[in-house]
Amino acid sequence: MPPVQPEADLALGAAAQLTPEQRDRIEAAAFRKLVQHLRERSDVQNIDMMNLTGFCRNCTSRWYQEAAADAGVALETPAAREVIYGMPYKAWQAAFQKEASPEQQAAFAAKNPGH
Repeated sequence: MPPVQPEADLALGAAAQLTPEQRDRIEAAAFRKLVQHLRERSDVQNIDMMNLTGFCRNCTSRWYQEAAADAGVALETPAAREVIYGMPYKAWQAAFQKEASPEQQAAFAAKNPGH
């Protein structure tokens, strides 16, 4: 598993005026909307996300798993992925994942050496 990502300090600007509870609720709602968007956009392939943004659904599920661990909740990778994909990962792959083109693979290799 890659190293744990540090948590960003989001208490900047207007967020600095929020209570921790307000920030948690707002951040959780924004995360849920992101996950819903990713579920609705099954046409967007993970390799495209990685090539454009440096993260994908699997990364998001790993961050979810890390957050669960930080909260003292053991969550296996398949369960974390199901939260993000909205279904078992293998089912999502079978239904939506396409073979990456040579161009996509080359872009991924260039941007993510050793990954």
